[in-house]
Amino acid sequence: MEKQSPQQTSTRRDFVKDAGVAAAGWTIIQPESVYATPANSKIKVGLLGCGRRGSNVSELFVKNSDSELTALADIYDDQIAAVRKSLPAPDAQAYKSAQAILDADIDAIYIATPPYMHPEHFELAVASGKHILMEKPVAVDPAGVRRVLAAAKNIKPGQVVMVDFQQHWGKDYKRAYELVLEGAIGEIRMIRSAWLGGGLPVRKGHPESEEKVRNWLFYKELSGDIIVEQNCHNIDVVNWFTGTHPVSATGYGARVVRTNIGDIMDSLAVNYKLPDGRVYTHSGNQMSTGGYRDVGEYFFGTKGVIETSRRGFTVHAEGKSSSHQETNYNITADVIEHFVKATRGEVPADNAALFAAESTLTAIMGRIAIDLQREVTWDEVFNM
Repeated sequence: MEKQSPQQTSTRRDFVKDAGVAAAGWTIIQPESVYATPANSKIKVGLLGCGRRGSNVSELFVKNSDSELTALADIYDDQIAAVRKSLPAPDAQAYKSAQAILDADIDAIYIATPPYMHPEHFELAVASGKHILMEKPVAVDPAGVRRVLAAAKNIKPGQVVMVDFQQHWGKDYKRAYELVLEGAIGEIRMIRSAWLGGGLPVRKGHPESEEKVRNWLFYKELSGDIIVEQNCHNIDVVNWFTGTHPVSATGYGARVVRTNIGDIMDSLAVNYKLPDGRVYTHSGNQMSTGGYRDVGEYFFGTKGVIETSRRGFTVHAEGKSSSHQETNYNITADVIEHFVKATRGEVPADNAALFAAESTLTAIMGRIAIDLQREVTWDEVFNM
């Protein structure tokens, strides 16, 4: 990737300064500094939020030979029962609140609650000193992002903090990033990303009083809307590969197919402007049919193009045949592998709080541009 311009470097430095968090938020915690679980012991993991995502990812903890699921927490008994049934964790203790499970005998907490709860649960987890893996996004609005950044000031030396932006720890994504750094496509001049897919499952059979929390995905105030809750994955990759965040955004969104539940968009398009004027455009929908799917990122350089996705990456280099690396497994496994090793002090551990907050706020900026139907700037959104 091209050397960052002074404007790009300044943009990220200003974000760190505004956040009031040491620049170490982007550095590596060395293994010897981590107060890790002894090498001959399994790390004890607690699951906070026993919904679909929490259950699926916890299965990877159960399968990992160096971790065990020993505690569960959810406000709904049926969700705790469903996790007990689907995972071989019959002895896991059950709790009804975030504080209760954090007070339990666990080494690490996996936060899989709805996004609107993340700032509060992140604060509690940081204060507990437990190692943290939290689902993305870190918040649903600028105030929530600032709250996470404030809590990040209190992360303890050696406290592992990761956010489930899977691409960041995906082995093939890392290789694609290395190729960009090595100049395989020259200098990046334009970026496109997309999350075009089908609709999401709707929960049914619950009391009307529980509707919003049970189906939080479909309510903007709880999920952040699809660009924040889902499309933030694409946006995180672009921030990572370009080494900066956009300075402004414009966009449009609509509800044209899914009108029977909630208030989130089912289709959208956003144009972002990077600090040096380069264009980054993102499109997303939850209305594709016929098996069509386009989920990935596309970086256009002076010497070629690289396409990245969870299915692999393809390099189209000038004067060369295209090369493809296929990813044929669930890259969330890479996240869990790294998290478990980091908590045991076997590998360096990223402190992901800052880049995750940055990517979340970038997605929020896109949503706010759509909501206000005008161009908005990073500084304007950060201070809302």
